[in-house]
Amino acid sequence: MHIQILIHHMQSIMSTALSFPLSLADQIDPYLPASKDVNNKNVENRNLPWVTLTFATSLDSALSLKPGVQTILSGPVSKAMTHHLRSFHNAILVGVSTAVADDPGLNCRIDTIINADAKRHPIPIILDPHARWEINANSRVIKTAKEGKGRAPFIIVSSSVDSNVIQSRWELLRQHGGGYLHLNTDETEKFKWGDVLSILQDRLKIESVMIEGGGSIINSLLEDERSRYLVDSVIVTIAPTWLGKGGVVVSPERKGDDYVPPRLRDVKWIPMGQDVVLCGRL
Repeated sequence: MHIQILIHHMQSIMSTALSFPLSLADQIDPYLPASKDVNNKNVENRNLPWVTLTFATSLDSALSLKPGVQTILSGPVSKAMTHHLRSFHNAILVGVSTAVADDPGLNCRIDTIINADAKRHPIPIILDPHARWEINANSRVIKTAKEGKGRAPFIIVSSSVDSNVIQSRWELLRQHGGGYLHLNTDETEKFKWGDVLSILQDRLKIESVMIEGGGSIINSLLEDERSRYLVDSVIVTIAPTWLGKGGVVVSPERKGDDYVPPRLRDVKWIPMGQDVVLCGRL
């Protein structure tokens, strides 16, 4: 009984409209795709969607206590900031592990957007090479789409995935405006980031995407110099807590002896409640 009450309470919180102070929004603005400063965009990335990498982390660079466990790190102000960011992007992208663990709504809860036309919400994108996410009518992202407070996702799967295996899920997504996209993987059965951004632009006409996690997604984007150049801005919420060993950590793998550590430039630190938000460009 207590568990049901807690679940209902959490769902109520997750559907509440949010507002974000204008004074803070002005500080974030230069790092958003809508910024008038064309020089914000990496030269190497001008023909691909704008990419904002954003996530919340502990003081020991952990995203969650352990794999598969949803861990709330952001305070109320930085949580509102995340939804403010979503309102400026055409799409939100997460990995399948995040979709399975968190059952996210992947919509925008800013008060001027949440009850507006669903097309004003970003399109959820899930990277799921092996079609592991068994999305169904009870998935929160589908319920959100049904209520007109978000959009159905597009799930990117490997070209080797048999369409017949995902047919019922595909039909469910089609009913609500989503679907599956097939894309080739590399020799490690992972997608190449350039291919992911290209298919989003070509098939869905997406001009900006907000990459939110989880750990393997973020690390894969940062550990390869070629994929780093696809990132236009980085916005990280740092919570005043340590999660300890065993958590899901943002720590890109060093590749080779000539590894060049990624470093941010044009850095800005913005206090938000008890959190601090770090903005920068790679």
